[in-house]
Amino acid sequence: MAMKRGLSGASVHRNRGGGSRFPLAILLFFAVLVPFIFFVRRGLHATDRDDLSTDPIKQNVDWRERLALQNVKSLFTKEAMEVIASRTSDMGPLSLDIFKKNNLSASWKVIGAKTSVVDSDTYEPNREAADVRKETPKGKKDKFSDDRAQFIAKPADLARRQLREKRREKRASELVQQDDEAIVKFENAAIERSKSVDSAVLGKYSIWRKENENENSDSTVRLMRDQIIMAKVYLSIAKMKKKGDLYQQLEAHLKQSQRALGEANADADLHSSAPAKIKDMGQVLSKAREQLYDCKLVTKKLRAMLQSADEQVRSLKKQSTFLSQLAAKTLPNAIHCLSLRLTIDYNLLPPEKRKFPRSENLENPNLYHYALFSDNVLAASVVVNSTVMNAKDSSKHVFHLVTDKLNFGAMNMWFLLNPPGKATIHVENVDEFKWLNSSYCPVLRQLESAAMKEYYFKAGHPTTLSSGAANLKYRNPKYLSMLNHLRFYLPQVYPKLNKILFLDDDIVVQKDLTGLWSVNLQGKVNGAVETCGESFHRFDKYLNFTNPHISRNFDPNACGWAYGMNIFDLEEWKKRDITGIYHKWQNMNEDRVLWKLGTLPPGLITFYGLTHPLEKSWHVLGLGYNPSVDRTEIDNAAVIHYNGNMKPWLELAMTRYRSYWTKYIKYDHPYLHRCKLSE
Repeated sequence: MAMKRGLSGASVHRNRGGGSRFPLAILLFFAVLVPFIFFVRRGLHATDRDDLSTDPIKQNVDWRERLALQNVKSLFTKEAMEVIASRTSDMGPLSLDIFKKNNLSASWKVIGAKTSVVDSDTYEPNREAADVRKETPKGKKDKFSDDRAQFIAKPADLARRQLREKRREKRASELVQQDDEAIVKFENAAIERSKSVDSAVLGKYSIWRKENENENSDSTVRLMRDQIIMAKVYLSIAKMKKKGDLYQQLEAHLKQSQRALGEANADADLHSSAPAKIKDMGQVLSKAREQLYDCKLVTKKLRAMLQSADEQVRSLKKQSTFLSQLAAKTLPNAIHCLSLRLTIDYNLLPPEKRKFPRSENLENPNLYHYALFSDNVLAASVVVNSTVMNAKDSSKHVFHLVTDKLNFGAMNMWFLLNPPGKATIHVENVDEFKWLNSSYCPVLRQLESAAMKEYYFKAGHPTTLSSGAANLKYRNPKYLSMLNHLRFYLPQVYPKLNKILFLDDDIVVQKDLTGLWSVNLQGKVNGAVETCGESFHRFDKYLNFTNPHISRNFDPNACGWAYGMNIFDLEEWKKRDITGIYHKWQNMNEDRVLWKLGTLPPGLITFYGLTHPLEKSWHVLGLGYNPSVDRTEIDNAAVIHYNGNMKPWLELAMTRYRSYWTKYIKYDHPYLHRCKLSE
């Protein structure tokens, strides 16, 4: 029994084990073999269907490859397929140039012509899908192509496509806007820099006047100039590529545009035919661009034109320098008229009426003495009037005027008719200083030499305006006049005085100057405002440091100072023999190897180590050449100086500074009215 029970238990155990394997086998069959058979049959069925028209060799292609091709969509997500589908219809990668085609310059727009650029708003993906289906052979249609056509044609997909297009357009417009903003910034910076450029076109002819500040007043003019530039470029390219018809069209329209533009600087100055010329030129340029545009070639032509324009600008700048130097040497007809009329009337005066009152003050060392050397009656009157009007007590001021023989009568007559308050006036003729002769004065002796006469009167006569600009500044007649060199002989001219304030005739006094006589010069001879705030106002700017006499005795970085308002201690002058020092260096510079002509370089040498710096508010310079002098500095200055070529009595004076000078002139004066002198 026991044995039977054991056998029956073992049998039951085996039956249980066999029953557990059967479900596992069934599960394996359905999980592996059934899908395998399904895909094999499907693949074979698709193969048979697609390969009905193929040859036997192609039917032997591995079924695994066909299966992979048919089910390639299963390898990508839906989003990836959308991107692939949309990219098949794009015209290329996203480029800023594609969007800039819709924002062409006005020079290239043709009125009435249709643009060839595809508008993204009217772009139809369905049309592309139709084209794709049309290009697919009938016998080659597969499931994938059908699915793709259905995918593109779905409304939801079209909406997403349009949304992507709008995003692209928005991003491109932002890039274009950023590009335009950067260009505007560069243009504004260039305009600001150009305002500080020294130009001969200043004063009332200045291009920076208020009436020319309208930003849109020259937009049409600039468009025509742009068209003319591009027409010249394509004209050259058309000639190079032998496009005869296009060359003639460009040449004809170029001449018409140039005639319509003329000398106009604003839209209001343009001829009435300008809009029509712009339209015609735009059409020709559009045609030329289609036929001739080559980026490298156009760039090369524009660079050549830029270089040519740069050379023209340099030549014109030389001519402008020459003409400004020439204008600075001239005397306006009105001032010449004033001098002639005053001279005639002075000669008609009896001798007893030619004397000034208070002549006893001329040698009184306790008064405030001024030295003014000038041949310009109007300029001298402004210096005297402005000094007296701003003085606390005009009766203590004495003016020593020295002029030449031609203007001696005019200078006397003017101040006899217009006495400056209670101030003392004395006028002298430099030609009557008998001690100032060629045996004593090196400058006079050098002017008598053949080399100096050759330099001034014969050699170097310019054949063109630009060639004569180089040394014209140093050939100015004022450097030949002893009125300019008389400043080195102050103790000889005024032997009884202890201190004297030297003033140029191109200055205006705005405050009381009596405080200068109480300045402690600390044993120095000259009190002056230093001008070394900039590197070009140091000694190496004025002196030739390649010469050993200069390099051994002076520091090239020594600070320069200004002539025009200088307080001189004449007692200390005599002790140190300043005039002898000046004679020594002037004799050494007979062949002009130490410095060019003028009085500032020998002044820097003569008073080297003997100049006491004054506060800058005493003397502000630059009103005759610098258009950006700070107004606060001008208003706070005791003396303002029109040093430079743009003197306030000339037509080329800067209008923004001229009022400081003209307010001391009475233009209703009979003499000024007769000579047509006006503001």
